Amino acid sequence: MGEESLRKAIDVARDRFPLCIVWSPLPGLTWFVPFIGHMGIADSHGVIYDFAGPYSIGEDNFAFGRPTRYLQLELPEEISTEAWDDGVREGCAVYRKRMHNICCDNCHSHVARCLESMGYPRPLGGWNMIYLCFYMLFCGHFVNFKGFLLTWGPFVVIMMFIIAFTYMH
Repeated sequence: MGEESLRKAIDVARDRFPLCIVWSPLPGLTWFVPFIGHMGIADSHGVIYDFAGPYSIGEDNFAFGRPTRYLQLELPEEISTEAWDDGVREGCAVYRKRMHNICCDNCHSHVARCLESMGYPRPLGGWNMIYLCFYMLFCGHFVNFKGFLLTWGPFVVIMMFIIAFTYMH
């Protein structure tokens, strides 16, 4: 499938993001550190799966609201859409048996496991939560301007208050 046809397949209004990693802000935490948020992965039909909590995989119900960012991955020739979907299913099966740990074994780790399971080409050092965090930060796309505002707006407002308060004294 060419990149152009995949881009057309993204349907933000229905939350369908085929072959994508998706991201949304975490209330409170993202307000202070805007590149930290909740991550999930979509199958070839665009249905989102996320490690929503201990022993829990969300399917088509993203845990912290609708995605505000996405990163569509290109399928290398050696990976079919069936292999992609199998990798997502395998990663989800593993994480349905895991306790959630915000710092060490979290939604980003789940996405990394799915990518490893499908054999998606690995970056140097393999897929992990740190790499995925910065991959989304630098290569991800906002779904729309509202997604941008939901991600960066609270941070900017907080910084403006801090700066104003600092200069008032």
